[in-house]
Amino acid sequence: MNFPGKIAILGGGTWATALAKIMLNHEKHINWYMRRPEQIEEFKKIGHNPSYLSNVEFNLNRITFYSDINQIVRESDTLLLAVPSPFLKGHLEKLNVPINDKCIISAIKGIIPPENLLVTDYLMRYYDVPVENLAVVAGPCHAEEIALERLTYPTIGCEDIHKAQVISQIFNNRFVRSSVSTDVTGIELAAVLKNVYAIASGICHGLKYGDNFQAVLVSNAINEMERFVDIISPVKRNIQDSAYLGDLLVTCYSSFSRNRTFGSMIGKGYSVKAAQIEMEMIAEGYYGTKCIMEMNQKYDVNTPIADMVYRILYENSPAREEVKALREQILK
Repeated sequence: MNFPGKIAILGGGTWATALAKIMLNHEKHINWYMRRPEQIEEFKKIGHNPSYLSNVEFNLNRITFYSDINQIVRESDTLLLAVPSPFLKGHLEKLNVPINDKCIISAIKGIIPPENLLVTDYLMRYYDVPVENLAVVAGPCHAEEIALERLTYPTIGCEDIHKAQVISQIFNNRFVRSSVSTDVTGIELAAVLKNVYAIASGICHGLKYGDNFQAVLVSNAINEMERFVDIISPVKRNIQDSAYLGDLLVTCYSSFSRNRTFGSMIGKGYSVKAAQIEMEMIAEGYYGTKCIMEMNQKYDVNTPIADMVYRILYENSPAREEVKALREQILK
């Protein structure tokens, strides 16, 4: 295994574009996979992603683009995954080359449906990737702020702490300061849950609840997150670390949070479908909500906030009534 070797980014969206900017602060050259050849051609013409973070200019001499996933996998050593979780399975199903000898870094903050598996678990189960070759990127790191070169603090999780440290050095630059962790499962679960709670936060914002209420909601959300993560992965962790609490806070409060925006539209009266169409971007929390609910049928963790979001999104329960019931029965 050549580690880190040649680094490839898989994905053509906002997050993938931000990651490319980060990688090119350290690497002389990267490979970059985008599903649509026309997106690549337009990128080459104008020097930036035509659809996402268009203010970020790239030196095209330092990028080799691919629309063939098998070709880029063959010619890369480390794969940085940055596609929405509902679509990862479809991309990987096109593979006819092995990936179990690659280092794979998941920057996907979601679960693979309908298996309801975390990305690392999915790769281990279906592609025989050894756990020590799997890493995750999490923490408060909105792509839009990376594009603006605002200070960002991701966490690199890997059971092989040496690999985590090497990956951390690749990420670090004058505006990125990464830390490392071995709590891969906890970090992945927290990244899924914070999207669900951000939708709850957005719903309350859309219903015109104020900052005082939001603070209580988020305080209860971090407790709910801790209960859920500790049941599924009972290892020692500090839920107040930035990979957990920090990511929750920024996703619940930031104007860049697409999950908060999605929830706010629901709170204002949009249907789920109408909100998704108008956003034109993927709110991972919509899919994560259903996955968490289905996972919790096995574990039966007390998750009143996540349960509320599920009923609003999937059972068409009135948002105003659901939040009223939550505030009177749960929040304190």
